[in-house]
Amino acid sequence: MNKLSECIINKNSSFIPIWFMRQAGRYLPEFREIRKKNIDFIKLCLNSDLASKITLQPLKRFDLDAAIIFSDILMIPYGLGQKVEFKKGEGPILGKYNEKKILITQEADVIKKFKPIYKIIKKVKNKTKKNVIGFTGAPWTLLVYMLNKESPKKNFDFNFITKDKLLVKKLLEKLVSTVAFHITKQIEAGADVIQIFDSWAGLLPKKDLTEYCFNPTLEILKRVKKFGAPIICFPKGIKESYSDFCSIVKPDCISIDYEVDPLWIKKEANGIPIQGGLDPKILLKDRAGIKKEVEKYLNIFSGYPYIFNLGHGVLPETKPETIEYVTNIVRNKK
Repeated sequence: MNKLSECIINKNSSFIPIWFMRQAGRYLPEFREIRKKNIDFIKLCLNSDLASKITLQPLKRFDLDAAIIFSDILMIPYGLGQKVEFKKGEGPILGKYNEKKILITQEADVIKKFKPIYKIIKKVKNKTKKNVIGFTGAPWTLLVYMLNKESPKKNFDFNFITKDKLLVKKLLEKLVSTVAFHITKQIEAGADVIQIFDSWAGLLPKKDLTEYCFNPTLEILKRVKKFGAPIICFPKGIKESYSDFCSIVKPDCISIDYEVDPLWIKKEANGIPIQGGLDPKILLKDRAGIKKEVEKYLNIFSGYPYIFNLGHGVLPETKPETIEYVTNIVRNKK
Protein backbone atom coordinates (compact mmCIF):
# COMPACT_ATOMS: atom_id res chain seq x y z
CA MET A 1 0.00 0.00 0.00
CA ASN A 2 1.37 3.43 -0.95
CA LYS A 3 1.85 6.20 1.62
CA LEU A 4 -1.20 8.25 0.60
CA SER A 5 -3.55 5.24 0.65
CA GLU A 6 -2.07 4.10 3.95
CA CYS A 7 -2.65 7.51 5.53
CA ILE A 8 -6.35 7.34 4.58
CA ILE A 9 -7.13 3.64 5.03
CA ASN A 10 -5.01 2.86 8.09
CA LYS A 11 -5.09 6.44 9.43
CA ASN A 12 -1.32 6.32 9.58
CA SER A 13 0.04 9.55 11.01
CA SER A 14 3.73 8.59 11.03
CA PHE A 15 4.29 9.93 7.51
CA ILE A 16 2.80 13.00 5.82
CA PRO A 17 2.04 12.34 2.13
CA ILE A 18 2.10 15.30 -0.25
CA TRP A 19 0.49 16.14 -3.58
CA PHE A 20 -1.02 19.33 -5.02
CA MET A 21 -4.40 20.00 -6.56
CA ARG A 22 -3.74 21.08 -10.17
CA GLN A 23 -0.16 19.83 -9.87
CA ALA A 24 -0.38 18.72 -13.52
CA GLY A 25 -1.02 21.85 -15.48
CA ARG A 26 -0.72 25.52 -16.15
CA TYR A 27 2.20 26.56 -13.89
CA LEU A 28 4.59 24.11 -15.59
CA PRO A 29 6.40 25.33 -18.74
CA GLU A 30 6.38 21.81 -20.20
CA PHE A 31 2.58 21.73 -19.89
CA ARG A 32 2.24 25.18 -21.48
CA GLU A 33 4.22 23.93 -24.49
CA ILE A 34 1.73 21.12 -25.01
CA ARG A 35 -1.28 23.38 -24.38
CA LYS A 36 -0.06 25.91 -26.95
CA LYS A 37 -0.36 23.25 -29.66
CA ASN A 38 -3.66 21.84 -28.37
CA ILE A 39 -6.28 24.59 -28.28
CA ASP A 40 -9.30 22.34 -27.67
CA PHE A 41 -9.10 21.53 -23.95
CA ILE A 42 -11.66 18.72 -24.00
CA LYS A 43 -9.81 17.02 -26.86
CA LEU A 44 -6.59 17.34 -24.89
CA CYS A 45 -8.21 15.68 -21.86
CA LEU A 46 -9.26 12.82 -24.16
CA ASN A 47 -5.86 12.41 -25.79
CA SER A 48 -4.57 9.42 -23.85
CA ASP A 49 -0.94 9.87 -24.93
CA LEU A 50 -0.71 13.58 -24.11
CA ALA A 51 -2.92 13.51 -20.99
CA SER A 52 -0.92 10.64 -19.47
CA LYS A 53 2.29 12.53 -20.28
CA ILE A 54 0.91 15.69 -18.60
CA THR A 55 -0.21 13.66 -15.56
CA LEU A 56 3.33 12.38 -15.05
CA GLN A 57 5.13 15.71 -15.64
CA PRO A 58 5.08 16.86 -11.98
CA LEU A 59 6.29 13.45 -10.77
CA LYS A 60 9.38 13.83 -12.93
CA ARG A 61 10.15 17.17 -11.26
CA PHE A 62 9.05 16.68 -7.64
CA ASP A 63 9.10 14.00 -4.93
CA LEU A 64 5.31 13.72 -4.67
CA ASP A 65 3.23 10.80 -3.40
CA ALA A 66 0.53 10.75 -6.04
CA ALA A 67 -0.31 11.43 -9.67
CA ILE A 68 -3.70 13.03 -10.24
CA ILE A 69 -5.12 12.32 -13.67
CA PHE A 70 -5.11 15.27 -16.05
CA SER A 71 -8.81 15.77 -16.73
CA ASP A 72 -11.63 18.14 -15.76
CA ILE A 73 -14.80 17.99 -13.68
CA LEU A 74 -16.77 19.20 -16.73
CA MET A 75 -16.12 15.93 -18.54
CA ILE A 76 -19.38 14.75 -16.92
CA PRO A 77 -21.63 17.33 -18.67
CA TYR A 78 -19.70 16.58 -21.86
CA GLY A 79 -20.34 12.86 -21.37
CA LEU A 80 -24.05 13.58 -20.95
CA GLY A 81 -24.18 15.39 -24.29
CA GLN A 82 -23.81 19.05 -23.30
CA LYS A 83 -21.31 21.08 -25.29
CA VAL A 84 -18.33 22.21 -23.19
CA GLU A 85 -15.55 24.53 -24.35
CA PHE A 86 -12.88 26.60 -22.64
CA LYS A 87 -12.23 30.11 -23.90
CA LYS A 88 -9.06 31.95 -22.93
CA GLY A 89 -9.81 34.62 -20.34
CA GLU A 90 -13.42 33.44 -19.99
CA GLY A 91 -13.19 29.97 -18.51
CA PRO A 92 -15.68 27.22 -19.32
CA ILE A 93 -18.65 27.92 -21.57
CA LEU A 94 -21.39 25.30 -21.79
CA GLY A 95 -23.99 24.98 -24.51
CA LYS A 96 -27.75 24.67 -24.05
CA TYR A 97 -28.73 21.59 -22.11
CA ASN A 98 -31.30 19.17 -23.50
CA GLU A 99 -33.05 17.78 -20.46
CA LYS A 100 -34.59 14.82 -22.30
CA LYS A 101 -31.32 13.91 -24.00
CA ILE A 102 -29.38 14.10 -20.73
CA LEU A 103 -31.88 11.98 -18.81
CA ILE A 104 -31.99 9.19 -21.43
CA THR A 105 -28.20 9.03 -21.92
CA GLN A 106 -27.14 5.47 -21.18
CA GLU A 107 -24.00 4.34 -19.33
CA ALA A 108 -22.78 2.76 -22.57
CA ASP A 109 -22.88 6.19 -24.26
CA VAL A 110 -20.81 7.70 -21.47
CA ILE A 111 -18.31 4.80 -21.55
CA LYS A 112 -17.80 5.33 -25.26
CA LYS A 113 -16.87 8.99 -24.71
CA PHE A 114 -14.79 8.31 -21.59
CA LYS A 115 -12.76 5.34 -22.84
CA PRO A 116 -9.68 7.58 -23.30
CA ILE A 117 -9.90 8.69 -19.62
CA TYR A 118 -9.77 5.10 -18.40
CA LYS A 119 -6.94 4.43 -20.85
CA ILE A 120 -5.01 7.39 -19.36
CA ILE A 121 -5.37 5.90 -15.88
CA LYS A 122 -4.07 2.52 -17.10
CA LYS A 123 -1.11 4.18 -18.84
CA VAL A 124 -0.17 6.23 -15.78
CA LYS A 125 -0.62 3.21 -13.50
CA ASN A 126 1.86 1.28 -15.65
CA LYS A 127 4.44 4.06 -15.45
CA THR A 128 4.49 4.95 -11.76
CA LYS A 129 4.53 3.14 -8.43
CA LYS A 130 2.95 6.18 -6.76
CA ASN A 131 -0.76 6.38 -5.94
CA VAL A 132 -2.92 7.29 -8.93
CA ILE A 133 -5.80 9.65 -8.11
CA GLY A 134 -8.91 9.77 -10.27
CA PHE A 135 -11.52 12.46 -9.77
CA THR A 136 -14.91 13.86 -10.60
CA GLY A 137 -17.13 16.82 -9.84
CA ALA A 138 -19.88 16.52 -7.23
CA PRO A 139 -23.51 16.64 -8.43
CA TRP A 140 -24.23 20.13 -7.05
CA THR A 141 -21.20 21.76 -8.69
CA LEU A 142 -21.91 19.98 -11.99
CA LEU A 143 -25.56 21.08 -11.84
CA VAL A 144 -24.49 24.71 -11.35
CA TYR A 145 -22.30 24.60 -14.45
CA MET A 146 -24.91 22.78 -16.54
CA LEU A 147 -27.74 25.19 -15.74
CA ASN A 148 -25.66 28.37 -15.43
CA LYS A 149 -23.67 27.52 -18.62
CA GLU A 150 -20.61 29.37 -17.27
CA SER A 151 -18.63 29.79 -14.09
CA PRO A 152 -20.86 31.05 -11.24
CA LYS A 153 -17.95 33.29 -10.32
CA LYS A 154 -19.28 35.76 -12.90
CA ASN A 155 -23.00 35.23 -12.78
CA PHE A 156 -24.97 33.21 -10.25
CA ASP A 157 -28.50 33.26 -8.87
CA PHE A 158 -29.35 30.42 -6.50
CA ASN A 159 -33.09 30.89 -7.11
CA PHE A 160 -32.58 30.56 -10.86
CA ILE A 161 -30.80 27.23 -10.38
CA THR A 162 -33.47 25.82 -8.09
CA LYS A 163 -36.66 27.41 -9.46
CA ASP A 164 -37.69 24.22 -11.30
CA LYS A 165 -37.59 21.72 -8.43
CA LEU A 166 -38.64 18.75 -10.55
CA LEU A 167 -35.93 19.41 -13.17
CA VAL A 168 -33.27 19.86 -10.48
CA LYS A 169 -34.37 16.62 -8.75
CA LYS A 170 -34.17 14.65 -12.02
CA LEU A 171 -30.81 16.14 -13.01
CA LEU A 172 -29.31 15.53 -9.56
CA GLU A 173 -30.42 11.89 -9.66
CA LYS A 174 -28.88 11.51 -13.11
CA LEU A 175 -25.66 13.16 -11.95
CA VAL A 176 -25.45 10.94 -8.86
CA SER A 177 -25.71 7.80 -10.99
CA THR A 178 -23.30 9.11 -13.67
CA VAL A 179 -20.70 10.27 -11.15
CA ALA A 180 -20.90 6.96 -9.22
CA PHE A 181 -20.55 5.04 -12.46
CA HIS A 182 -17.58 7.18 -13.59
CA ILE A 183 -15.87 6.61 -10.23
CA THR A 184 -16.26 2.82 -10.51
CA LYS A 185 -14.81 2.82 -14.04
CA GLN A 186 -11.81 4.87 -12.86
CA ILE A 187 -11.22 2.41 -10.02
CA GLU A 188 -11.50 -0.52 -12.43
CA ALA A 189 -8.92 1.19 -14.67
CA GLY A 190 -6.47 1.36 -11.75
CA ALA A 191 -7.18 4.54 -9.74
CA ASP A 192 -6.10 3.95 -6.12
CA VAL A 193 -7.91 6.99 -4.70
CA ILE A 194 -10.77 9.19 -5.93
CA GLN A 195 -11.36 12.85 -5.10
CA ILE A 196 -14.82 14.40 -5.44
CA PHE A 197 -14.66 18.16 -6.04
CA ASP A 198 -17.69 20.15 -4.87
CA SER A 199 -16.02 23.38 -5.91
CA TRP A 200 -19.16 25.53 -5.58
CA ALA A 201 -20.67 24.01 -2.42
CA GLY A 202 -20.02 27.39 -0.78
CA LEU A 203 -22.74 28.98 -2.94
CA LEU A 204 -25.42 27.03 -1.09
CA PRO A 205 -27.38 28.60 1.77
CA LYS A 206 -26.74 26.59 4.92
CA LYS A 207 -30.33 25.32 5.03
CA ASP A 208 -29.94 23.77 1.56
CA LEU A 209 -26.60 22.02 2.08
CA THR A 210 -28.17 18.70 3.11
CA GLU A 211 -30.37 18.47 0.01
CA TYR A 212 -27.87 19.59 -2.61
CA CYS A 213 -24.44 18.82 -1.16
CA PHE A 214 -24.50 16.23 1.65
CA ASN A 215 -27.18 13.79 0.41
CA PRO A 216 -26.04 13.46 -3.22
CA THR A 217 -22.42 12.88 -2.14
CA LEU A 218 -23.50 10.42 0.56
CA GLU A 219 -25.48 8.44 -2.03
CA ILE A 220 -22.43 8.28 -4.32
CA LEU A 221 -20.24 7.02 -1.46
CA LYS A 222 -22.77 4.29 -0.66
CA ARG A 223 -22.71 3.12 -4.28
CA VAL A 224 -18.93 3.04 -4.69
CA LYS A 225 -17.88 1.86 -1.21
CA LYS A 226 -17.78 -1.82 -2.28
CA PHE A 227 -15.05 -1.08 -4.83
CA GLY A 228 -12.57 -0.38 -2.04
CA ALA A 229 -10.77 2.78 -3.19
CA PRO A 230 -10.78 5.55 -0.55
CA ILE A 231 -12.76 8.68 -1.43
CA ILE A 232 -11.55 12.19 -0.61
CA CYS A 233 -14.32 14.81 -0.52
CA PHE A 234 -13.72 18.52 -1.06
CA PRO A 235 -16.87 20.57 -0.30
CA LYS A 236 -15.14 23.91 -0.81
CA GLY A 237 -16.45 27.02 0.91
CA ILE A 238 -18.96 25.53 3.38
CA LYS A 239 -17.16 27.00 6.43
CA GLU A 240 -18.46 25.64 9.76
CA SER A 241 -20.62 23.14 7.89
CA TYR A 242 -17.48 21.07 7.28
CA SER A 243 -18.34 19.62 10.70
CA ASP A 244 -21.80 18.52 9.51
CA PHE A 245 -20.32 17.15 6.27
CA CYS A 246 -17.93 14.94 8.24
CA SER A 247 -20.64 13.60 10.56
CA ILE A 248 -23.28 13.04 7.83
CA VAL A 249 -21.27 12.00 4.76
CA LYS A 250 -18.36 10.36 6.62
CA PRO A 251 -15.86 10.48 3.74
CA ASP A 252 -12.65 8.44 3.92
CA CYS A 253 -10.76 11.76 3.92
CA ILE A 254 -11.90 15.39 4.05
CA SER A 255 -10.07 18.01 1.99
CA ILE A 256 -10.28 21.48 3.53
CA ASP A 257 -10.13 24.88 1.87
CA TYR A 258 -8.03 27.81 3.05
CA GLU A 259 -10.93 29.44 4.98
CA VAL A 260 -11.09 26.50 7.40
CA ASP A 261 -9.28 26.86 10.73
CA PRO A 262 -7.01 23.77 10.88
CA LEU A 263 -7.17 23.57 14.69
CA TRP A 264 -10.97 23.63 14.57
CA ILE A 265 -11.35 20.96 11.87
CA LYS A 266 -8.90 18.68 13.67
CA LYS A 267 -11.37 18.61 16.59
CA GLU A 268 -14.49 18.40 14.41
CA ALA A 269 -13.44 15.71 11.90
CA ASN A 270 -13.91 12.84 14.40
CA GLY A 271 -10.68 11.14 13.38
CA ILE A 272 -11.34 11.33 9.63
CA PRO A 273 -8.03 11.94 7.81
CA ILE A 274 -7.64 15.55 6.70
CA GLN A 275 -6.06 16.92 3.53
CA GLY A 276 -4.97 20.37 2.44
CA GLY A 277 -5.78 23.82 3.73
CA LEU A 278 -2.86 26.01 2.66
CA ASP A 279 -3.95 29.09 0.69
CA PRO A 280 -2.47 28.78 -2.86
CA LYS A 281 -1.61 32.51 -2.69
CA ILE A 282 0.92 31.72 0.07
CA LEU A 283 3.08 30.09 -2.61
CA LEU A 284 3.50 33.52 -4.23
CA LYS A 285 5.17 34.91 -1.06
CA ASP A 286 8.85 34.94 -0.14
CA ARG A 287 10.38 31.71 1.15
CA ALA A 288 10.30 32.72 4.81
CA GLY A 289 6.55 33.41 4.57
CA ILE A 290 5.96 30.13 2.76
CA LYS A 291 7.97 28.10 5.30
CA LYS A 292 6.10 29.65 8.23
CA GLU A 293 2.68 28.77 6.80
CA VAL A 294 3.62 25.27 5.65
CA GLU A 295 5.09 24.46 9.06
CA LYS A 296 1.94 25.78 10.76
CA TYR A 297 -0.11 23.05 9.07
CA LEU A 298 2.54 20.39 9.68
CA ASN A 299 2.72 21.26 13.38
CA ILE A 300 -1.05 21.43 13.90
CA PHE A 301 -1.59 18.04 12.26
CA SER A 302 1.43 16.34 13.83
CA GLY A 303 0.27 12.95 15.12
CA TYR A 304 -2.97 13.13 13.10
CA PRO A 305 -3.57 11.39 9.72
CA TYR A 306 -2.90 14.31 7.38
CA ILE A 307 -2.10 14.74 3.68
CA PHE A 308 -0.30 17.95 2.81
CA ASN A 309 -2.01 19.85 -0.02
CA LEU A 310 -3.42 23.27 -0.80
CA GLY A 311 -6.87 24.65 -0.04
CA HIS A 312 -7.49 24.88 -3.80
CA GLY A 313 -5.46 24.41 -7.00
CA VAL A 314 -1.94 25.61 -7.75
CA LEU A 315 -2.15 29.12 -9.25
CA PRO A 316 -0.77 29.62 -12.80
CA GLU A 317 1.79 32.18 -11.63
CA THR A 318 3.34 29.76 -9.08
CA LYS A 319 7.01 29.01 -9.76
CA PRO A 320 7.86 25.30 -10.12
CA GLU A 321 10.83 25.90 -7.75
CA THR A 322 8.30 26.86 -5.05
CA ILE A 323 6.53 23.51 -5.37
CA GLU A 324 9.89 21.81 -4.96
CA TYR A 325 10.70 24.01 -1.94
CA VAL A 326 7.40 23.16 -0.21
CA THR A 327 7.81 19.46 -0.99
CA ASN A 328 11.26 19.49 0.63
CA ILE A 329 9.90 21.18 3.78
CA VAL A 330 7.28 18.46 4.12
CA ARG A 331 9.78 15.68 3.40
CA ASN A 332 12.24 17.02 6.00
CA LYS A 333 9.62 17.37 8.72
CA LYS A 334 10.52 15.12 11.64
